[in-house]
Amino acid sequence: MGDPNRPPVTGYPAAPNGYSAQPPPPPSGTAYPYVAAHPPNAYYSYPNNAYNYHYDADSVRRAAWLRRIFAFVIGLVVIFGTITFIVWLVLRPQLPEFRVDSVAVSNLSLGNNSLVSFTSEVRLTARNPNKKMDLFYDDIQSMLYYESSDLAQTSVPPFSQHTQSETSLAANFAAAGSFVEKSVADGITGDQKKNGNVNFNLRMISKVKFEAKAWRTRRRYLRVFCADLIVGFPGGRSSGTLTGGPKQCRVGI
Repeated sequence: MGDPNRPPVTGYPAAPNGYSAQPPPPPSGTAYPYVAAHPPNAYYSYPNNAYNYHYDADSVRRAAWLRRIFAFVIGLVVIFGTITFIVWLVLRPQLPEFRVDSVAVSNLSLGNNSLVSFTSEVRLTARNPNKKMDLFYDDIQSMLYYESSDLAQTSVPPFSQHTQSETSLAANFAAAGSFVEKSVADGITGDQKKNGNVNFNLRMISKVKFEAKAWRTRRRYLRVFCADLIVGFPGGRSSGTLTGGPKQCRVGI
């Protein structure tokens, strides 16, 4: 028997038969002796429907219509370009040709205040070199220059040309006491005193339309530049004419 005077033993109760006793808790201040469970991996924690694909029939139909419209537009552009190229090969449109035949300047005078007065008539020939296209001109403006300074402007009546035809034109200019730069007045006076030859330039701007039966183009701006129109004033006279014969002009659109 046990000693009745022995103090009771404190601690864990005895484990029943077949069970091992639990280890005592770790003393305070020591590391937790058990390995902590790993937290769930966030990378693999997607919900089950994260990769689910929802079929949208309306979006598919819209994309198919857009593809068809895009293909249709491309086809139209290709067809239109091919037709235009074939028409160009058949018609072979060419720019018209311009030539200055004569220039007459009368009553040229320069005042002390750089005021210039004169009258002038410029006669030209326009030629349509096309074999299958007619030309139509309108809104024709013509300017007469000394070097790059504008001396006078005028309008030329509209006209038309059949294939491989020529048309005579006349541009009449007049300046009555028009102001010019002093350098321009001195240049004209110096040319007259030096050899009696004054160099003028002519510019023309017109709207032109090419037409061949049912085929026609929109109106385009035609630019004509006639340079080095040398007018001789013999003996210091106030009137002169073109020297050196007709002058071919440059033409562009």
